[in-house]
Amino acid sequence: MKVVILAILCLAGCATAPRPMLKAGEVAPDLTGESASGEVVRLSDQQGHVAVVYFYPMDSTPGCTTEACAFRDNFERYEKAGIKIFGVSGDDAESHHEFRSEYKLPFILVADDDGDIMDAYGVPSIFGLASRVTFLVAPNGRIAYVWKDVDPGVHATEVLTKAKTITAQEASIH
Repeated sequence: MKVVILAILCLAGCATAPRPMLKAGEVAPDLTGESASGEVVRLSDQQGHVAVVYFYPMDSTPGCTTEACAFRDNFERYEKAGIKIFGVSGDDAESHHEFRSEYKLPFILVADDDGDIMDAYGVPSIFGLASRVTFLVAPNGRIAYVWKDVDPGVHATEVLTKAKTITAQEASIH
């Protein structure tokens, strides 16, 4: 009986990853999100700059709020380093607007309500909710680093530290 129930649950959307998760060196798929000012922003417009694409399960849940607020609290440091932040979840634009407003989130949120972006990055999902995964995108548009299953409270600082090493490497090349 347990096997049948588990099979039914998995058919209904258990943990899935339609393709392998992208790795360092691969090209980051493009995505489009909305800034806090309502401006439409594309990842491809960030060529020449480091960008963070972080996937999270759902707006306004405890872990997701902790992670978003950590990125918010470090936002000025990201901005000074010229790094854009893209938060991606399966929530729709209206949910993102409410989430951003309630927690004063200054960075770009991407509505992936059809799951296409999650699929393009190979981010696993559980019952249709994205796993907590972050991709650091180098100025050339390729993935520089991937974090899987992150700690929402300290992750924003870890990402910023790693991102600064990439910007420093770029500066030393020129």
